Amino acid sequence: MKHNHIDFITLGCSKNLVDSEVLMRQLEANGYTCSHDADQLTGDIAVVNTCGFIGDAKQESINTILELVQAKEEGRISKLYVMGCLSQRYQQELKQEIPQVDKYYGKFDFQHLITDLGHSPKQLTPNRKITTPRHYAYVKIAEGCDRRCAYCAIPLITGHHVSRPMDDILDEVKSLVDMGVKEFQVIEQELTYYGVDLYGKRCIAELVDKMAQIEGIRWIRLHYAYPNGFPYELLDVMKRHKNVCNYLDIALQHIADPVLTRMHRNITKHETLEFIQRIRQEIPDICLRTTLMVGFPGETEADFDELLQFVREVRFERMGAFAYSEEEGTYSQLHYKDDIPEAEKQRRLDLLMATQQRISAEMMEKKIGSTMKVIIDRLEGDYYIARGEDSSPEVDPEVLIKADNHLDIGEFYDVTIFDATEFDLYAHLSSLDYEQ
Repeated sequence: MKHNHIDFITLGCSKNLVDSEVLMRQLEANGYTCSHDADQLTGDIAVVNTCGFIGDAKQESINTILELVQAKEEGRISKLYVMGCLSQRYQQELKQEIPQVDKYYGKFDFQHLITDLGHSPKQLTPNRKITTPRHYAYVKIAEGCDRRCAYCAIPLITGHHVSRPMDDILDEVKSLVDMGVKEFQVIEQELTYYGVDLYGKRCIAELVDKMAQIEGIRWIRLHYAYPNGFPYELLDVMKRHKNVCNYLDIALQHIADPVLTRMHRNITKHETLEFIQRIRQEIPDICLRTTLMVGFPGETEADFDELLQFVREVRFERMGAFAYSEEEGTYSQLHYKDDIPEAEKQRRLDLLMATQQRISAEMMEKKIGSTMKVIIDRLEGDYYIARGEDSSPEVDPEVLIKADNHLDIGEFYDVTIFDATEFDLYAHLSSLDYEQ
């Protein structure tokens, strides 16, 4: 056990990861060393950043806490702290059920851990310890959500949408560029709502336009947009700047009007189809990622068939899906009956994902023979693992390049695709010269 060493375990989304990175930077500035998601505990303190989004995520968080409680009881760590979404929402219950944790923090007071350890927060540039490969980073531009989708507990956890000042974001991005970061994943719960609370209008296009002009940024990728009220001027920014990836992550959830209405999505099937058509008309090579839900209360077999047909016809480049999980305190939990058996939810989910798998396989096969620019993420066994402009880290397909030549991690290369599976591409270098 290393004294003044803290092990961080981050669960859930990349927004949680940013919070962990901010806290780790502060702690290291106060004399600690920090490791993140290590294979085994090495320090005398452990910090768990929890997720509380859906049932499976909550259970994973609780299981992780209990495993660390056992480590504490066995003397492998001396202190255990818990932060994040689960403890933001269920702090009192957690204190009663798992009192062995030394202290619980929520989503917004976690920096109190610094003072609780006897130190003072510092003004730091950069303000984060990057835990991702050094060539890419996540940038969280807001917290919270003003949408009130019937199934979603996030507004209950994080509160109203609160944008970060634009200058603060741009200063952070510049400091990360100075550290060698070339690729930025811009994230928030409702990306296209950015700026409404601070500036009285949607400012995501202006923010991305200014980011794109920062020297040294090679790729900017946008996550978690909302279809209703989408600011189409963002597409103009994509067209104007080569370093803004032709990529949009937009969770649509469903397509059948009865389900969309019950979900409180404030958009219709017709409007959704027009929205997708306009994006693809303006940016023909756009990569659209979406997330869909099956098994929402009241979803009929006809509703599900409509969703399945929608996926077949629209042919999303990237798609994820999950089964409805009843979340305490949400509108759907309070007003709807969770009336679809779990086995039926799973059947629908499996069928939807199998449909997307076939679509993905066809799309990937069509890439054989094409040339694309990739960034090298890591060396894994006999292959370099890379991504193209149309792939976000950790969630999207990767490009595998046989390690016959030395390639530099974090650099860009032109490659030619020679083989494909449903979710991965195989490539060889088009040239040994890489683009600086």
